[in-house]
Amino acid sequence: MTSGSPSIASDGTQAGRADGHGPAGRVALVTGGGSGIGRACAVALAGAGAFVHVVDVDAEAARAVAARIGGTAHTADLADPAAVDSLPAAVDILVNSAGLQHVAAIEEFPPERFELLQRVMVHAPFLLLRRTLPYMYGRGWGRVVNISSVHGLRASAFKSGYVAAKHALEGLSKVTALEGAPHGVTSNCVNPGYVRTPLVERQIAAQAEAHGIPAERVVEEVLLRGSAIKRLIEPEEVAAVALWLCGPHTGHVTGASLPMDGGWTAA
Repeated sequence: MTSGSPSIASDGTQAGRADGHGPAGRVALVTGGGSGIGRACAVALAGAGAFVHVVDVDAEAARAVAARIGGTAHTADLADPAAVDSLPAAVDILVNSAGLQHVAAIEEFPPERFELLQRVMVHAPFLLLRRTLPYMYGRGWGRVVNISSVHGLRASAFKSGYVAAKHALEGLSKVTALEGAPHGVTSNCVNPGYVRTPLVERQIAAQAEAHGIPAERVVEEVLLRGSAIKRLIEPEEVAAVALWLCGPHTGHVTGASLPMDGGWTAA
């Protein structure tokens, strides 16, 4: 470690406040950090000098990412409030990325599955905010990045659970922005369209079944039908926006929803 660099203990806590206003020397917690967008965010934040707590329900995936970036892995089922309560509270940057999907018509949507989506994508972020905001407030600096979706701004048929959860996350993010502003804490949503992740790959198969068309036609004819740019987004592109929100020139960007949808919401 070079002279003047912030000292970070093995558990990710800081021995002194970081200089500057970016992620270097900060402590981040990324949910869903074992794969997809969460993994890309963890890698990007670590690359910018943050110590990252990698949280995932898949223990092996979390350990692999943590080992790659020099962070700490945490295995947690975010549907379980007790698991959320076991996660670190001394966090400067919170990235809520964990998510899951279920595709079905409302009348066929299993109520227990609907509830599960809300627990993971709304209740868990709320509980994590309750744990981490006091620390951010005490430090006078914090960044909350919620990986929402274009479905936090628009709706699609057969996705009542996911759309409801992402719309709720948008509201939670805005309230966090208002309450956090006097304490130097910003809160924003990143709203990607379809990203090349395991979640979307599974969704392609489900949409193929729901619409009765081959999987190879789903991407362009169903997923990207409303997008002007006809390609899937790469996880690293989303992570770059998340990292920017944690950077030194975004202190006035708060309560925002940033579409990365290839022009979907412009139409």
